[in-house]
Amino acid sequence: MREPTFFVLASLANGRKHGYGIIKDAEELSDGRVRLKVGTLYAALERLEAAGLVEAAGDEIVDGRARRYFELTEPGTAALAAEAERQALNAARARSRLTQRAARVVVAQ
Repeated sequence: MREPTFFVLASLANGRKHGYGIIKDAEELSDGRVRLKVGTLYAALERLEAAGLVEAAGDEIVDGRARRYFELTEPGTAALAAEAERQALNAARARSRLTQRAARVVVAQ
């Protein structure tokens, strides 16, 4: 799963949001690494909706502009959880290797 997709799903994990809310939340969750453009976001949402990971959750008009809301589905929740676990395992393995490396460097000195 690509990082932008991960953060779109993570943004929706705490409730439905409209596009601009997802863009801002993904940027915040990623410490600014993920800055989604509107076209990119909606293409991703269409792909995620086709895959059954998100679904439209209503429309409303705010200040004369239409807002479409999206929410995470149960399969989307499972996909996000699996990816978070995969990333955590990868990070743990990398930390383990770094610890081993540090121990070898100390012994070699």
